[in-house]
Amino acid sequence: MSNSHPAFKLVTSAEIDSLGVRVEEYRHDTTGAQHLHIAADNPENVFLVALRTVPEDSTGVAHILEHTALCGSDKYPVRDPFFMMIRRSLNTFMNAFTSSDWTAYPFASQNRKDFDNLLDVYLDAVFFARLDPLDFAQEGHRLEFAEADNANSELVYKGVVFNEMKGAMSSVSSQLWHTLSKYLFPTTTYHYNSGGEPTDIPKLSYEQLVAFYRSHYHPSNAIFMTFGDIPAAEHQAAFEEKALHKFDQLDKTIAVGREDRYQAPLKVEEHYPLSGEELNGKTHIVLSWLLGDVTDLEEALTAHLLAGVLLDSSASPLMKLLETTDLGTSPSPLIGLDDSQRELVFVCGIEGSERTCADELERQVLTVLEEVAEAGIPYDQVEASLHQLELQQREIGGDGYPYGLQLILTALTGATHRGDPIGLLNIDATLEKLREQIKDPRFIADKARELLLENQHRVRLVLSPDDKLATRREQAEKDQLAQIRSRLSEKEAEQIIETAKALTDRQIREDDASLLPKVGVEDIPAELPDVEGEETTLGEQKLTLYCAGTNGLVYQQMVSALPDLTEEEKQLLPYYCQVLSEVGLGDKDYLEVQQWQTSVAGALHGFTSSRTAIDNLDHLSGHFILSGKALSRNQSELTELMQATMEQVRFDESPRIKELLLQTLARREQGVVGNGHALAMAAASAGYNRAAWESHASGGLLGLRELKTLVRGLDQEQGLQNLSAQFQSIHQKILAAPRQFLLVGEEEKISDFSRALAPLTSTPSTTAAAPDAPFERKHVEELWVANSQVNFCAKAYATVPMSHPDAAPLSVLSGFLRNGFLHRTIREQGGAYGGGAGHDSNIGVFRFYSYRDPRMGETLEDFDASLKWLAEEKHKEEQVEEAILGVVGGLDKPGSPAGEAKKNFHSALYGRSHTVRQKFRKQVTEVTLEDLQRVGATYLDPRKASTAVVTGTHGREAAAKLNLQEETL
Repeated sequence: MSNSHPAFKLVTSAEIDSLGVRVEEYRHDTTGAQHLHIAADNPENVFLVALRTVPEDSTGVAHILEHTALCGSDKYPVRDPFFMMIRRSLNTFMNAFTSSDWTAYPFASQNRKDFDNLLDVYLDAVFFARLDPLDFAQEGHRLEFAEADNANSELVYKGVVFNEMKGAMSSVSSQLWHTLSKYLFPTTTYHYNSGGEPTDIPKLSYEQLVAFYRSHYHPSNAIFMTFGDIPAAEHQAAFEEKALHKFDQLDKTIAVGREDRYQAPLKVEEHYPLSGEELNGKTHIVLSWLLGDVTDLEEALTAHLLAGVLLDSSASPLMKLLETTDLGTSPSPLIGLDDSQRELVFVCGIEGSERTCADELERQVLTVLEEVAEAGIPYDQVEASLHQLELQQREIGGDGYPYGLQLILTALTGATHRGDPIGLLNIDATLEKLREQIKDPRFIADKARELLLENQHRVRLVLSPDDKLATRREQAEKDQLAQIRSRLSEKEAEQIIETAKALTDRQIREDDASLLPKVGVEDIPAELPDVEGEETTLGEQKLTLYCAGTNGLVYQQMVSALPDLTEEEKQLLPYYCQVLSEVGLGDKDYLEVQQWQTSVAGALHGFTSSRTAIDNLDHLSGHFILSGKALSRNQSELTELMQATMEQVRFDESPRIKELLLQTLARREQGVVGNGHALAMAAASAGYNRAAWESHASGGLLGLRELKTLVRGLDQEQGLQNLSAQFQSIHQKILAAPRQFLLVGEEEKISDFSRALAPLTSTPSTTAAAPDAPFERKHVEELWVANSQVNFCAKAYATVPMSHPDAAPLSVLSGFLRNGFLHRTIREQGGAYGGGAGHDSNIGVFRFYSYRDPRMGETLEDFDASLKWLAEEKHKEEQVEEAILGVVGGLDKPGSPAGEAKKNFHSALYGRSHTVRQKFRKQVTEVTLEDLQRVGATYLDPRKASTAVVTGTHGREAAAKLNLQEETL
């Protein structure tokens, strides 16, 4: 007997013990809409509605529609219900995604009233969107004159998605994937860039957008997905009442077909723009294969296992080749198995190469695959890769996305292609079948031959740098705009001016927010959620235990106070952490250690953390952490591995260390354009105190520049020997430092786990690091030039630590300025993908930022204008309430069971106990408008701001007018 609403019928259901959930699949009688409900004893309820979206060009129609649908609906005819609801909600997640073959609208909340409010707004936005032409102009693309009201000035393209995709396509990884897809998929929708190519986006008409909406945004083409403790029938009642009863069955089926197969491998070469850098050694070479159907669970898991066997670790045969070949500097950022589309894709390759190396790399890769197909892989290595698959299946996530959303997105691929979405979650039986199949020594060998060597649908892509390509593209855009302008009639020119004016009027118009539902401060739970740990001892050292529902996993950390290090050692500390778990131990070389790790651990890595005191920004303390996780049955083996890592590590494998640092450099260089706003904020903040400077000097742009210098020095054997000696010196100091432990596991096993940790205890011989010398403040006015088509702007102000009474109002002020001023000026009017402000009480800095921004000087002026708006305009108390909700929502956002325990432990480690955080949260809820204006006037004087901008070569001219000092990467 089903618990469904009368309008729905139960199709199938399954208990998934390994995940602790029950999955139920329903079908709507009238429209055929699918509803997948994941019932769980979890108060963080998640909703997602997905539409199959299958573009037939690269105009970004699905992506622009995703943005535009959230700009007002029949029931909520306001300009910006999505962003307005973010402010009127206690959500733990709100967003919208455009994938290559679906568009999804998810949210999550722990508050039932809030969940119902958001569901009402989302359903109306998706199925009853207004699609105002002005919203299409704002979010998609439009023409404007460079000088407003002057039809004799140049034309320019504007639009949020247009600028977003200029930023996205500045990433070499994105260009690699989209270029590869163009050839891997010659006939299906994946041939096109669903996000939109900047050159093609202006070709999309408003009429085409509306037609796409009408054919794709229909319940018959929709997949409703829910997770949590609200019963399926209650969700279905809302779906039926608020949307579904107004629709009939759609007579069209949206689907992605199977790709036509090549009869022979394809070799292609294309280029990507790279300006202001040396072109040698910057070519990417990748080989890719189109495999089987993603909805065939057995086929998909077999492909995952094969990919794991080949690439799981440095000891895996294909990864070993890609890391050690002298044809390139490191493995490609595009590597592994992609299962996000209709058919599986396997990719491998290298970066830091030359186009002339393509033939030899292909020969080497095929040779490795032939060796695997001939000789097979030892059983223990295959079993270790299967162990990794099991561990990934069992682990409860939730530290990035909500856990329920992770499960939903896993199942969504199957649902999109009308396969078995439950099967993608319930893989235990298939894992067991694989466990039997791998006992046959020919199983992996035969799969390597069948899926890769004999598979003719193979594409080799060589992507080489071109230092003139960006200039040619910019000129082509200018020429196109000049041609359009030359053909404009007087009436058409007037229409462009009128549209710009109408859009500006619409953007500054104040909508009636009372049309939207809301929660208020009265709906905030009185207490900050708490996770209680138990402090005990392990020998003479402290052990903190957390009992948590970890679904058969154990998490353990060895935590050492950072010792006294030289300034040079501090700079090397991030790389010591990276190398520690990647090199040999005792009589085992790094390849044997990598295989050991794969067989017993889900992860093992070292890292450092540091924070200021809650009442003193000049007091900075830090810790080194060796962190591991494993299936519970492997806990003693994990402990043995951690002990060997600390006591037997060798830093004598110089070629390996060089490989690792080259890989790190490549990843950090590629990450600049995806993380430009955070890097700009770190640079702008760096002059205020040691904590802020160290963030910039290790993980920021300054750290990237220092890493480049370090890597250049490794070309000499003496440089490698010196580095190894420095790593050994750091390691000896950490071994001698005071140590404590963290253990997270299931309650019934926690005492056994505790006893097994004993080998990690030690007798410290040194004390923690002495206080640093006083920090000399400096004012920052910097420009960092990267390979980017867009800008990332930041301004920073010195403020106060967490315990200061003004820390809470400064945190609320960030949301107040974003909601009331910055979102409109930076994003809607300026065309940036994002912009806002934030207060970091750990470094005592308030920061403004913009993300993928076409402007520079105007954005920096808007940061200052927001402060004038704060001081001079008349504001409403509800604006303060909305900003408070945003801060509290962030503080209360849940993580995974293990993540919550680790967060609680590490917060307390630095004086941020639950009591301290609860007090801060209470202060946040009591902030007034007068507090916001007072702290704005006290701390945010534009004359005292530090500024940093990350840009491309195109931004140098604008930066020169701002007197920014150029810093080279």
